[in-house]
Amino acid sequence: MMIDTIRINHDFVVVGGGMSGLCAALAAARGGACTALVHNRPVLGGNASSEIRMHICGADSHGHRPHARETGILEEILLENRKRNPQMSYSVFDTILWEKAAFQENLTLYLNTQMTGATMEGGSLAAIEAMQLTTEKHFRIAGRLFIDATGDGTLAALAGADFMVGRESRDTFDEPHAPRVADRVTMGNTLLFKTMDMGVPVPFEKPVWANTYEEADLNGREHGASGFNYWWIELGGEDCDVIADGETLRDELLKAVYGVWDHIKNGGDHGAENHVLDWIGFLPGKRESRRIVGDYVLRENDLGKSRFFEDVVAYGGWPMDMHAPGGLRTRLEPTEYIQVPDVYGIPYRSLYSKDIPNLMIAGRAISASHMAFGSTRVMGTCAVVGQAAGTAAALAMGKNCSPRDLLSSIDELQQILMGDDAYLPGIVNRSVAELAGHAVVTASSERLGFECGNILDGIARPVHEKSHCWISAPLSEGAQWLDIRFDRPIEAEEVRMRFDSNLSRQLMLSMFTNGLHGQEKGIPKELVKAYSLLFYLGESLVRVIDTRDNHLRFRRHALDGTLRFDRLRVEVTETNGDACARIFEVDVRQVGEKRKHG
Repeated sequence: MMIDTIRINHDFVVVGGGMSGLCAALAAARGGACTALVHNRPVLGGNASSEIRMHICGADSHGHRPHARETGILEEILLENRKRNPQMSYSVFDTILWEKAAFQENLTLYLNTQMTGATMEGGSLAAIEAMQLTTEKHFRIAGRLFIDATGDGTLAALAGADFMVGRESRDTFDEPHAPRVADRVTMGNTLLFKTMDMGVPVPFEKPVWANTYEEADLNGREHGASGFNYWWIELGGEDCDVIADGETLRDELLKAVYGVWDHIKNGGDHGAENHVLDWIGFLPGKRESRRIVGDYVLRENDLGKSRFFEDVVAYGGWPMDMHAPGGLRTRLEPTEYIQVPDVYGIPYRSLYSKDIPNLMIAGRAISASHMAFGSTRVMGTCAVVGQAAGTAAALAMGKNCSPRDLLSSIDELQQILMGDDAYLPGIVNRSVAELAGHAVVTASSERLGFECGNILDGIARPVHEKSHCWISAPLSEGAQWLDIRFDRPIEAEEVRMRFDSNLSRQLMLSMFTNGLHGQEKGIPKELVKAYSLLFYLGESLVRVIDTRDNHLRFRRHALDGTLRFDRLRVEVTETNGDACARIFEVDVRQVGEKRKHG
């Protein structure tokens, strides 16, 4: 039977629906680009989905780095999950991710759709070929720009882009922790599992095909009945290729999981008498394969020195987390954590291919050395990279230019990202900072170090010793308010609010106690829950916007066209549990401001 190919055209084609690809697709669609998100699995999220169930690590390093959690689209998703998924179900999280994509204007979602080829025209990508396994439909999806968010750099490889595999030598990028001699060793794949306490003793009989482990075999690998993320059940990358040998590695990882569990149950007292296996992953989580070469290769010293880039569009902060070659088959310590002193910037030049003029990169395959990759590969960082790449794609298409040519408009890209609640080290939200020169802020009350003027300094999180936040007296003393008085009447289209969601605490979904450590249940108590925006012209109240059940850090309030006023009062009556009102930023977008600053 001949199956006809369905031909589809989009402005922007994102291949790969992990956290980075999803954030890229959402950012581009919200930026006005007609976007396709092509994903070869039935659920979105990649390693964060119910198929793998890894938690989303990031720059906060499991809450050890204060005020470093990622904001923007990832924060929006995780706060939505907090509101609707208090039971921490990965299947419910799958649904939340699907909903974000399926109901986003300008975005078409293709699940269960495997890319099978790429068509080139004149050195640029013209289209991808794909098959949707559930419907047996064949697609040819054409686009103006493409993003490789496959994790494996599959689209880039099909297009003939230059990529790196393995570990560069110490001299390649002048990296002190790199090996002296280059090789093709990568980090391996992992299968996770979860246990359940049955309340009564339950025996376990090891399958005949499972491995056997002694205590010495698990050197440096903490193991017990439950509660820990057994990421160290890792194979491949040395003797096996994590892509080409993926099926073999999955089978070997199953043997390892059951062998480790047999050791925990039957190899001594591990406190597991009442525990059983509740869930075992069948899709290995990958760490490392191809890395695409961009105009700049991020490297160890950039992270170690917290280098500022003029074209910074994202940031990281996780340690350089370098796994031992051979994984579980070696008795070496399973990983070496090389700490970075502070958050570091990620340059835009690392987010597009140097060879293919209309190919961008998101996720773990960005242009980075093996050493830098040890940090940038985690999903929180991948998500903010995805938002940056998707935003850049929409802007480039609006300007009818290539990703590389967008470098001349990097300031505009940065301001759009800041306006959408991204954080860029060393960059100020100019829309807010410029407003400060034409406004006076007063408040019902304020705490020392958390004065009301902070809301117009252009930075919407604590950075080092500066709070950048207004904190009021307790709401038990009555509603607390901010007044912004302008030196002249202004016309505005939108007000963007940025509240405090406590960026020092973990917010991620996790099925392990080490992932849940320090987390408070529910919506962050610091978040403002009920507030009103009151707009005045002279002594006349011209508009009121009331919000009564807020659970988000970033809120956008459109003014239905334009509104003329000379004073804005923000009145807070309730939080999600904190005693005081906390606001980082009140971003009034004047007429034309959205086009100027995003």
